[in-house]
Amino acid sequence: MPARLRLSPPVAFAAVAATFVWFLAASSAPSPLYVVYQERFAFTEFTLTAVFAVYVLALIAALLVVGALSDHVGRRPVLLAAIALEIASLVLFLVADGVGWLLAARIVQGVATGAATATLPATLVDLAPRPARAGLVNGTAPLTGLGLGALGCGALVEFAPAPTRLVWVLLLGGLLVAALRVALIPDTIERRPGALASLRPRVGVPPRLRPGFAGIVPILLASWSLGGLYMSLGPSVVIELFGVRNHMVGGLVVAALCLTGALTAFLLRGRVPARVLTPAAALLALGTLVTLAGAVSGLLVVATAGTFVAGVGFGSASFATFGTLSALAGPHERGELFAATYTLAYLAFSVPAMIAGVAATAGGLRPTALVYGGVVVMLAAVATVLGRRVAATAAPERVPA
Repeated sequence: MPARLRLSPPVAFAAVAATFVWFLAASSAPSPLYVVYQERFAFTEFTLTAVFAVYVLALIAALLVVGALSDHVGRRPVLLAAIALEIASLVLFLVADGVGWLLAARIVQGVATGAATATLPATLVDLAPRPARAGLVNGTAPLTGLGLGALGCGALVEFAPAPTRLVWVLLLGGLLVAALRVALIPDTIERRPGALASLRPRVGVPPRLRPGFAGIVPILLASWSLGGLYMSLGPSVVIELFGVRNHMVGGLVVAALCLTGALTAFLLRGRVPARVLTPAAALLALGTLVTLAGAVSGLLVVATAGTFVAGVGFGSASFATFGTLSALAGPHERGELFAATYTLAYLAFSVPAMIAGVAATAGGLRPTALVYGGVVVMLAAVATVLGRRVAATAAPERVPA
């Protein structure tokens, strides 16, 4: 394509940032629809969380396999392939008439989102007018997309016609626009050999970083496990525990956690991440406890307040964990370290939710949610202690560019 048709770097940066938000919005859009599909196709909570979990497992596989591919073949080809797969997944959702279609759609969507998630942050760094701008977008775009996707879909399900069709049509239209914009972004990577070798999955933590990494594991598990519960069973909990059948509220539950987290991460920009670990864990524990109190008492307003507090902890934890790991690792260690971190994070996002689905099917949603929340609180309590140790040993520096 002629160079004169390429987008300028600032415009390309904005286009890629918008694509990042749109991808994550598409990934969270099914959350308010799970209840609708459950009623329509008559499946259990276990099946519901299975539909959620296969997406995350496919995403992890894609992260591990194609995570470094764009370093060899260029950013644009990988992003266009990811968009094509995402379009295919939305078409599967559009024509879905059973659980099998939903599983297939989520698997394809997981692969697409994994490939995009591995490539979009690097593309933003390449195109950013200032390095700090890329860090800010990479820190807030995923949570913003997750929150907006759930909120927008919840509104469409409640107030618009054909709820299981319209949302996918709108997302498809946005992705077609995204494909056109990505096709026009400038090349930032020269092709180099090693593409096939880069597809070999590799996960590990450099020995020098293992003590610091171990100190961050509890808050990583607590925050991502809580996110997995909200994204999979959150709308179902609102219906069964509080008797609210408004699908907009189901979307608001997810949005309250994610958008509050995104705003918190934005407000924390420039702070020393290691010093945020302990307050983040404490807020995560407090917010979860207040939410559990609302569930026990049946007071939605209490549970909502707890969700907002947990959202502050969620965003703080995201900022603190990834910022601290960036500060601990050298440039040549960050790729390996973040592959391991994201793998653990997404496993925490999916496996506990899957177990919760089994438990909810066997013993009910209320006791499952209470036990699940209790485990999150215990992990967060451990994280408050370990966070102090990590902060004491970490270098006192701000988020690296």
